[in-house]
This record gives sequence, structure tokens and C-alpha cells, in this order.
Amino acid sequence: MNSASQNSTNIDSDLPISGHLLNNERMLRTIFERCSDVVFRDVTLQGNIRLLLIYVDGMIDKDIIQSTILKPLLYEGIPQGIGPIDSIAQMCEQEMFAVLQTKKVYTFHDVADQILQGNVAFLANGEDSALLADVTGFEKRSVEEPSMEAAIRGSRESFTETLRTNTTLIRRIIVTPTLKMESFRVGKLTQTEVVLAYIEGIVSTSMLDEIRSRIEQIDLQGVLDSGYIEESIEDTHFSPFPQMQSTERPDVVSAGLMEGRVAVLVNGSPITLIVPMTFWDGLQAPDDYYERFMYVSLNRWIRYLFALFALTFPSLYIALTTYHPEMVPPKLVLSITSLREQAPFPTVIEVFIMEFMFEGLREAGIRLPQQIGPLVSIVGALVIGQAAVQAGIISAPIVIVVSAAGISSFVIPRYRFGYPMRILRFPLLVLSGIFGLFGTAIGMIAILSHLIHLSPFGSPYLQPVSPNRKKQLKYVFIRKPRGRTS
Repeated sequence: MNSASQNSTNIDSDLPISGHLLNNERMLRTIFERCSDVVFRDVTLQGNIRLLLIYVDGMIDKDIIQSTILKPLLYEGIPQGIGPIDSIAQMCEQEMFAVLQTKKVYTFHDVADQILQGNVAFLANGEDSALLADVTGFEKRSVEEPSMEAAIRGSRESFTETLRTNTTLIRRIIVTPTLKMESFRVGKLTQTEVVLAYIEGIVSTSMLDEIRSRIEQIDLQGVLDSGYIEESIEDTHFSPFPQMQSTERPDVVSAGLMEGRVAVLVNGSPITLIVPMTFWDGLQAPDDYYERFMYVSLNRWIRYLFALFALTFPSLYIALTTYHPEMVPPKLVLSITSLREQAPFPTVIEVFIMEFMFEGLREAGIRLPQQIGPLVSIVGALVIGQAAVQAGIISAPIVIVVSAAGISSFVIPRYRFGYPMRILRFPLLVLSGIFGLFGTAIGMIAILSHLIHLSPFGSPYLQPVSPNRKKQLKYVFIRKPRGRTS
């Protein structure tokens, strides 16, 4: 058996800690063989009591180790406390260490697991347990302004990769003990901490139990981001529409919790999931609840219209100009026809070419370095579009149609919710290119049917429109003004 498999066996065997310090040290050194960042530190008290400290360099606060642990042990000796002291671990836990969180463990598996999470372990000769002190102090990113969700008005705070920072940001907003946060460990290798946040008394118990059950059933080697959790617990993988809302803003998560939803926070990820999500959530911005209701109501209608425009405009153009020119004003038909005289491809092929070029430029703008990404996407669109028209490969109306549809998709406030509009645009192009307006109608009916039947975590995706809930329906299309009630 090689050393790697032997280490795995030792960690998973759940062997108990013995009373012999040398045997315990030998076992732990075997477990952490070839782990150069794991530090073993011997400390001798009053010349005859030996302690062993084990921690991961870089994951602990060295100042706390020096001032709170090593200094009392080396220079102040064993204190004469009040009451009997049964063990060195009890002495350290009760009288010596000014550390808020300490606990005892009795197996090598638990010791190794806690050391790798940033705790320092203390083992003493003659004692069959290990004392663990939480002295976590690794480098982390500070709270910054959201990068993906621009804030015109409202909070400028965003989540970070540190789980406890994220839970604290939510606690600062919702100050009530009914805000519960359940912790899970997911991933055989990463042991990533996942937290379910909800407000007791508001959240649906059946939905909470379903989410909890799905997380407990996740069987993955590792979890590196909240996207792993999202894909593992969503209802269907074959829907283009997101079934969970993702956000990096604590105020958005807090608003969702107060509406009876569940937040899923993942250690190491600045993106939090909100469950469940509806279709209308994707078209609403956080600023909708900070601005005056008249502005918000108008902006919502603009978003709805432009989202529909982004989805259907290219396919409607193909259907009308190819199969139903009688439905277009004569002067416009003559103008389009004159511009298409030199075009070598059918209209549907031209639209497909420009759509793929537009999507490629958009992807390039995202992946390139921040300094040159926007420049390349803008210059590329202008140069390629103009060159294609002058060369006679693409007609000018096609460039206008594709550009207008692409720009309309940017009106959608949730970036991820723009993906379905971009994906579904292509099958609609095929249907309209083959069947005209009839094909476009078939595609729209199929999309609506899918949305009606989509119910993530038992919550209808189109509610409160379908099923119709009149009391909540008005909040979808307008935002009622806040004020005093008589």
C-alpha cells in the first residue's frame, strides 16, 4: 500500500486517541506526511510535562498563538486555579487560554479535520483526548462594492469568500433570533461548509425540509462554489431558466428571507443562492425597492417589453420579411429589399451569422482583461459590422436587428436571467425561418408551456400570474407606494 492510500485510511479509520503522546504524534505525522505547511511544536511545562501543538501555517493567527497560548505556557507556568484540575486539557481550557471557542475531540479523524479548518490542537502525555482552540486567521478579501449588481441607490456592500463575514452581513440587517442558520459539510475532499439561512415562522416548512434533504444527499468530491450546490439540488437540469436566484448583495438576500425564502451560503463563494426563484424575480432590480414607486413601475414595464423584444425581434423580422411581406409597410419593404439585393445568403442565415458574431464578441469582452475587454467588444462590433455590410456579405438591416436585440437583453437587471433569452433566440430563429409567424407562435407557446409547468421546490415559476393570485399580481407590474395606513 502506498503512503497516499495509507494516509487516507488513517484519516477515515476513526481510531481513538491513546494516552501515549509519542504514539499519537507518530500517527498524526503519518497522517500529515509530506504536508510541509503542518507545524508540530513541542512545549515543555516545568521541565516534566510535555505538550504537542499542531496547526497549519498560514491558517492561524500567529499573534494569538504567541500572546495567548505560547507565552502563558512558557513563561507563566501552570496557574493555581480555583477548584480541582483533572487534566492539562482542562487546565488550558478553563484557566489559561483566552480563546472564545475550544472543544475536545477523541479521534484522529476529528483532530485532523479540525486542524485543516484552522484550529490548533493540543495533546498532552497521559491524556486520551485533544483540545482544539479556534485561532483562525488566514488572509481574506475585505467587503467591497458589488461588481455584477450595480447599486444606484442602497447598500454598497457585497459578500466575500469568507462564510462568517457573509453571515454577519445578514445578521446586521435582520436583527432577530428567529433568523436561523443551519450548517452542513459537503464534499468528501473539500468538506465545504454550507449554511441554510431562513426566518423561522415565515419560511415554508415543507420547502425547507426539501432543500435540507437535497443538500444532505449531495455526493461530490469537492465543492468550490455555490454553482456546485445549485446544479446539485435544482429540480431539472434541462430548463434554460435559472431556478435559483444568485446574488452578491446582502440586502437582496435579507429581502428574500423576509419574504419566506431560503438562502444558501457556501464557504469560499461570494455568490449566495436564494430559493425559490420566480420568473418575475429575474426582471426586478434591487433598486426597485429604494426608488419612488412611479419610477419603478415605469422601469418595470420597460424591462418587460425589452425582454420580449430581445427574445422575439430577430425571429419576427425573419418571418415578416421572408413569409409575410404584406404585413410590413410598403415603403419599408422596398427599403429592405433594395438593401438586400446584393446579399448572397437568405435572411435566416444572415441573422444566424450576426447572432453568433455578437455572442462571440460579448464573450470576448467578458473573458479579456478588464482594461481591454470593453474596447475590443465595442471596436470589434463596429469594425466587423461595417466591413460585412460594405463587403456585401450581410445587409445593413440585419446588423440593426441583431444589435437592437442584443442591446435590449442588457436591460435585464439579472445577468444570469439574460442567458435564457439568448439561448431561446436560436430555436425561434429556426422555427421562424421554416414556418414563418406560425413557427414563431409555436416556439412562444412551447416556452410558455414550459414556464407554466416549471415549479422549482414546489413553487410555480410564473406565480402570481399563473396560478393567478390577484392580491400579489399588482406587485408584479407596479410597485405600490409605501406609506401610513388609515
